[in-house]
Amino acid sequence: MITYSSEGIKMPRIRKRDITRWIKTVASDYGKITGEIGYLFVSDEKILEVNKQYLGHDYYTDIITFDYDEGNTINGDIIISLDTVRSNAELFKKEFKDELHRVIIHGILHLCGINDKGPGEREKMEACENKALTMLINSNQLK
Repeated sequence: MITYSSEGIKMPRIRKRDITRWIKTVASDYGKITGEIGYLFVSDEKILEVNKQYLGHDYYTDIITFDYDEGNTINGDIIISLDTVRSNAELFKKEFKDELHRVIIHGILHLCGINDKGPGEREKMEACENKALTMLINSNQLK
């Protein structure tokens, strides 16, 4: 089951059923099935608090993914700062919803085993994000 909630911030306007279907399709492309995945949308202050408490990082970020995978079943908690998503959308001259979709699928790609910290990994992650976003656009699920 994939759940969506927010804490201390207004829930973004997303079509949960369509997003869930898309997430399952992307996971399937990587040979994975979705188990328990929880999205939590928060403010910058909350994600900074989580980043410090659980990862020892003293900086803002757009997403933190906690991976609880079991074999081919992906499970995890994905925390997304809507403040940073909004700032990044402005910075990269993207629509907020498009940047939000990119970050939503970024967490799933991490759960599928795609990393973005080592040499060449960021480029691979970006290619995987673009492929997933193209699937979303081509499916016409989220007009």
